[in-house]
Amino acid sequence: MATPTKKKSKIKKIAIVASKFNEFITERLLEGCLDELNSLGIKGKNITTVWVPGAFEIPVAALHLAKKRNIDAVICLGCVIRGETFHFELVAQESARGIAQVSLMTKKPIILGVLSTETVNQAYARSEEKGDNKGRDAATAAIDMINLINNISS
Repeated sequence: MATPTKKKSKIKKIAIVASKFNEFITERLLEGCLDELNSLGIKGKNITTVWVPGAFEIPVAALHLAKKRNIDAVICLGCVIRGETFHFELVAQESARGIAQVSLMTKKPIILGVLSTETVNQAYARSEEKGDNKGRDAATAAIDMINLINNISS
């Protein structure tokens, strides 16, 4: 596994799309993401955060943000927890598919930081303040991908 690049890159702006549904988890992911971006040298003024109703709505907001010339990457955060119906599969799958499509359409890093868990406990375990936090991982992936694309392009 490659180690994250800690060097300063020519980053214009990072956008974050966060889902209000299961906000008690998404807020934890967002905190981890923002902490990691800060530790990687990304200043708050270079981060825009928008909230959408749920994970299904993330791709359309990500697309609008990614189309902006000054946005280098979009980090998508949310949490889909299995319930009693097939709805879980639909939302999780289409959210992931939409996020991937936005990345391919815009040729920008659009990072999947949407948890798909069986239980609330699993969601908590993947959004710990000090331990495992997939929001933190998403921030690292965004910076690594920006640097990689910049290196490939130059």
